[in-house]
Amino acid sequence: MSLPAAQVKQQLRGVAVGLLTPFDEALEIDHWKIEENAESLYDAGMRTFLAAANISEYHSLSQKERIESVESVVEALPSDACVLAGVGGSTSDALELIEAYDRIGVDAMMIMPPDHTYLHERGLLEYYRNLSAGTDIPLVPYVRGFDPSVEYLADLTRVDGVEGIKYALKDSVKLGEAIRAGDDDVVWVNGLAEPYAVAYWAEGVEGFTAGVSNFRPEVGQELFRALSEQDWERARALRDICLPYQRFRDETGRDNTLAGAVSVPAVKKGLELAGLHGGDVREPICSLTPDEAARAEEIYDELDDSIDRIIG
Repeated sequence: MSLPAAQVKQQLRGVAVGLLTPFDEALEIDHWKIEENAESLYDAGMRTFLAAANISEYHSLSQKERIESVESVVEALPSDACVLAGVGGSTSDALELIEAYDRIGVDAMMIMPPDHTYLHERGLLEYYRNLSAGTDIPLVPYVRGFDPSVEYLADLTRVDGVEGIKYALKDSVKLGEAIRAGDDDVVWVNGLAEPYAVAYWAEGVEGFTAGVSNFRPEVGQELFRALSEQDWERARALRDICLPYQRFRDETGRDNTLAGAVSVPAVKKGLELAGLHGGDVREPICSLTPDEAARAEEIYDELDDSIDRIIG
């Protein structure tokens, strides 16, 4: 049974960890590895999980694979875990996923950033209204990849069924304006992970998604605790130890000019180094080169030393 909306909102006020999709040698999903990762992260204290999400290679999964991977996560986790499942595409495709996720028992629908070439803010709001009409489960729109107005963001908080907003724009001023202009009852979540946690907390976010914390969950938990206690010096120190790995994730990789191309394989490498399941990636993402994998290991070792020093 899904969690009530009030509890979903409460669990958005924390650290949301992304569950990446492990593939076998034929690039088919290894469901038992998704389950083991989810169980390990739950045992480490995580309670909010993003399934079939952007970092899960959402756009490289079929509708059937999205549904089956989300079902694996829900079945693997105890009932007090909050599972947000990725939803996107056309209205009919999104409603198909929502119907399937409703049957599975997810706790919230994370509506993926729009991938249309042309957008209209009023049309996008209508899209969310149509999705909300198809379910009683809370919606959490993911704002990324376009530059909406403050008015749009404020109106988004007033769409029925929207209980949280995952904000992943590198604009803290717009974030603060939108929070002040919007409905007070919506939970804003920093979707840019640890590097923006301190600055966006000051603007009014109440939770954040994991970066380094996807494979070292104790970092995110300690950072959230420091933010909640307004221990800014400790919060900045915890943020800073994440920066080298997060900056590595932002790189283009070999023979490429597009930023962030190594982001997913870098996190999968971090999972492996932490003793969890990572594995290969599907196109259009490329795996790390041997040199990049070696750099990831060096940065991870530095992170590990910093965690021992700051957290113990």
